[in-house]
Amino acid sequence: MSYQADAWVIREGGTDEPRRARLTRTRVTVDAIQEDEVLAAPLYGCWEGNNEHALERKPIDICKVRQEQEIVLGNAGVVRVLETGKGVTQVQGGQLAMMFPSGETDAYGYTVKALGYEAPRQMGCMATLMKLKGRQVIPIPENTRHSLAQWAAFSVRYVTAWANWRVASAVFRTQMTEQECPSPHVWGWGGGTTLAELALARLQGCRVVMLSGAHRHLDEIRGAGLEVIDRRAFSGLSYEPERWDSDPAYRERYQAAEAGFLAEVSRRTDGEMVHLFLDYIGTPVYRATIKALARQGVIATAGWKEGMSISLLRARECITRHQHIHTHYARYQEGVDAVAFGEAHGWMPDVGPRIHTFDELPELAEAYRAGHTNYFPCFTINEEGKT
Repeated sequence: MSYQADAWVIREGGTDEPRRARLTRTRVTVDAIQEDEVLAAPLYGCWEGNNEHALERKPIDICKVRQEQEIVLGNAGVVRVLETGKGVTQVQGGQLAMMFPSGETDAYGYTVKALGYEAPRQMGCMATLMKLKGRQVIPIPENTRHSLAQWAAFSVRYVTAWANWRVASAVFRTQMTEQECPSPHVWGWGGGTTLAELALARLQGCRVVMLSGAHRHLDEIRGAGLEVIDRRAFSGLSYEPERWDSDPAYRERYQAAEAGFLAEVSRRTDGEMVHLFLDYIGTPVYRATIKALARQGVIATAGWKEGMSISLLRARECITRHQHIHTHYARYQEGVDAVAFGEAHGWMPDVGPRIHTFDELPELAEAYRAGHTNYFPCFTINEEGKT
């Protein structure tokens, strides 16, 4: 038996389709579930960066990659489980569950492709009905202290932060013990995942600082209890390799900004520099990030918002014993552990007062593109009590 659902989709590009994809409202068919699947009604979603990548068709055109004419986006969300296949053990019918959008994994359970993005034939949560694998949902704690919208926002960025910090902090401790460095300096720039990871580091006794150049985000960071630096104080701190040799005026501005930034890092860390630096941006800040790292320091990321390609001096990195950590989402057990920790310690996103409606998704997409949303812009799909 198949079902019909109301959904927002993007369609493959063509002669009559603009380069940037558009969200289009339509009806889609949801096939009957298999033994390892669940039928679910999405309740809340959170707009993620990969939705913008999909609309922009960069760095990949997912319609072409998946060879599908239309795709339902959305891989951060909360659902109510309606039916379960015989082989599903993770959840039961009627339960509330957080999406764990690992679409394809390697043999050890590490994510290779994301549900609702580049994983083929896997729809996202921007629909009134969907099906998922049992391993793609994690039960929300009973009588949770937190809202379902918060859990929707938690499902991608907080789980990513948990898994990345787990590796980065462990690697740092292989070189620097707690006796040698009891309270590491941890800095970061990026978005919601960076904020989540710094908040986790702070709960574990680290001294944290987050950098941002957006006024609304500076307030969010302070609201999360983190020390903040306005990136605009270092105007010109954006490394552009292609201009370095050809534009002396640009090079001089950049060098001045970088020197000011490194002096501020030294001042705030009493000369120790940064022990773990979370860089979810990439090329524009990578050069300054490396220079700000302490010896035995760790640079960690699970994203590449503004630059995928970097170059580095391998000899310097060896001599300074810098470690470079790259992760991609999480394994299922890491998601389970992150949920338990978040519930117990209040490590949760602040989604703000505005929850967008399902009808407003195109407007939300444009607001995110223009930088007019908070770190965790959430939206409703089905009403909580009507599924």
